[in-house]
Amino acid sequence: MGYLGVDVGSISTKAVVIDDAGQVVARSYLWTEGDPLAAVKRVLAEVELQAEAAEESVAAVGVTGSARELVGAALGAQVVKNEITAHAMGTLARHPDVQTILEIGGQDSKIILVRNGVPVDYAMNTLCAAGTGSFLSAQARRLNVPVEEFGAYALQSSKPTKIAGRCTVFAESDLVHKAQIGHPREDLIAGLCQAIVMNYLNNVGKGKEIRAPIVFQGGVSKNVGVVKAFADLTGEGIVVDEDGHLMGAIGAALLAREGEGRAAFDFATRDLEFDTRGYECGGCPNDCEVVTLCRAGEFLDGWGNRCERGLERAKKNVTTS
Repeated sequence: MGYLGVDVGSISTKAVVIDDAGQVVARSYLWTEGDPLAAVKRVLAEVELQAEAAEESVAAVGVTGSARELVGAALGAQVVKNEITAHAMGTLARHPDVQTILEIGGQDSKIILVRNGVPVDYAMNTLCAAGTGSFLSAQARRLNVPVEEFGAYALQSSKPTKIAGRCTVFAESDLVHKAQIGHPREDLIAGLCQAIVMNYLNNVGKGKEIRAPIVFQGGVSKNVGVVKAFADLTGEGIVVDEDGHLMGAIGAALLAREGEGRAAFDFATRDLEFDTRGYECGGCPNDCEVVTLCRAGEFLDGWGNRCERGLERAKKNVTTS
């Protein structure tokens, strides 16, 4: 019996299928490209082939990520959970002794503190892009270096350039200035890696007691330069799981396995066409902006409402339009 986990972020979309023992038998990681439903269809096509090869049929679906409501409704998911819960679940399954989870994704980052196997505190940063994967990608283009090679360049540096990493604007202007006055490329890249980690520790990790074992995950964990910077600045060893970039999806799949709901999932769902609509309720001072999901003109689900009135008005608007 298999369980599907989907993690839909602003930059990347991930999907895995796990078996009853929690082992990953199918995995996919693709760019969201501003269209979460289309991205989900693509990752489902990839994991379906792998799941069939492993002779695993899906009995339950779990969804997490910034587009979890939308995708959860489209897939008829049994479990829809926030990223903190999903990442903690996935990490604890692989690293039961973890005490600190560091995660840096495409546009946001988070820290989760775990004590005695229980998540006790967390923080997220979604306001500044200076400590995220999208910032690294932008600077890679500026330096004309593939972002996949950033880590190797950083490890070549013996004297990282100091880069102001307080925010995207300061970091970019400082990078340009340091490049123009002749700092070597490897030193600039190593400095960027350190700036990202300093930004993370001074913002997301501010006031948090970071204890080992430390597990670093998210797409940026694949950058060995950032991993080294975390090790240097925390003075601790950093664990990077080979599936660290998929940990949210793994956690969602595990939550689906542990949940009570069961329903055979048909991968042909990806061929269905869905329609999303925005609706401003106006029924009370809250003036909720409700998003609805429909298929062939039929209302499936909606979210963004602060009371039942908002959802009912949005549903009525769909059926009468």
